[in-house]
Amino acid sequence: MRVLVTSSRNPFALDIIRKLGSTGHTVIASDTYPGAIGNHSKYVAAHATTASPRFDTDRFVADVSDIVTRFEIDVILPTFEEAFYLSARVADLPGGVRLYTGAFATLARLHDKVSFQRLAVAADVPVPETVVATDDASLTAAVARFPQYFARAAFSRGGVALLTNTGPLAGQLDVADVHPTPDQPWLVQPFVDGPMVCTYSTVVDGQVTAHCTYRAPEQWAHSTGIAFLAVDSSQTLEYTQRLVDALDRGYTGQLSFDWVDHDGQLYAIECNPRTTNGVILLAAEELSAGLTATVAAPAVVEPGVEREIKLAVMADSFVEPLSHLPTSLHDLIHVRDVGAGWHDDLAMLWAPATLVHGAKLERGQHEALLEALGDDIVWNGEEIDGMTTADAAALEAVHAQRV
Repeated sequence: MRVLVTSSRNPFALDIIRKLGSTGHTVIASDTYPGAIGNHSKYVAAHATTASPRFDTDRFVADVSDIVTRFEIDVILPTFEEAFYLSARVADLPGGVRLYTGAFATLARLHDKVSFQRLAVAADVPVPETVVATDDASLTAAVARFPQYFARAAFSRGGVALLTNTGPLAGQLDVADVHPTPDQPWLVQPFVDGPMVCTYSTVVDGQVTAHCTYRAPEQWAHSTGIAFLAVDSSQTLEYTQRLVDALDRGYTGQLSFDWVDHDGQLYAIECNPRTTNGVILLAAEELSAGLTATVAAPAVVEPGVEREIKLAVMADSFVEPLSHLPTSLHDLIHVRDVGAGWHDDLAMLWAPATLVHGAKLERGQHEALLEALGDDIVWNGEEIDGMTTADAAALEAVHAQRV
């Protein structure tokens, strides 16, 4: 299989490239800048640079189409939110290529956190009580409703811009600094106490084909995980298949969910219908089979498997209190790095290029680095240039159901 892996800047995209390349697939990598780490893996046959899907959608689609034609691509595998742009413009891609993600209308329902909450209720998957704020007054009323609250934008990712009065992120944002609108609402929920649990799944024709449940013992700035530990998947696998059944029994693509484990009861928080760090815990053969075929039973990562991004752990140790140093040193010594065994060190030598790229994207607005690093490949619920009338109507329906 000849695969195009897009948004190759992310460590989990590099992991996919290595695993597919090592299992006999021909991999082409692309991103909006040439220094993306995945572009420089020894497991890519070639790499290419595209326009930004967010800022120049027409050219992005044309660039991807050119790559597909030049390299005779069989499957396009999006790893970040360029998936939304490609799905909305799938009719403009060359015939015969398969886009490994769901239909745009399906992705919009999953990515919008309000819509996802409704889907979870319909699938009989537990969710916290949720209030939708569409203006300043409704936000103020919503946070006053819960003694301990947790709020975030309906379109957001990576633990960026969270409003809460409880836990390590309390006070990071002030209610006065958040201004919801009907098109960009915020969800407010009671703060559910318990550890965060995440899942990553591949799905083919409505059946989960590979699945991983994990926690992040180490996080960068209490948001994005940098170390990952597999835990029991029995409940999350059942819930994931239940959500797929309620959503689209023909769904093919990646699905990632965030959950809170409250005294053994899992509550669904949000969905990212794309790659997340859980893929790092899958074996190469499990990922290859999960992406390419329906299987008799899903491959499930056994509890106890552990990986980390050592470069991020080392960087995090400089900003954590000194008391945290023993934990960082233990992880650096004992936990297997995501790059271990690949003999592919050149790729990570390009990591500083990603930081430079993020700094350029900040444009003097003092955005958080995590947000800036993905600024040119995110989707925040806007209409997409060139999308079909049907997809525009589906997007409008997602917006309308909040009111």
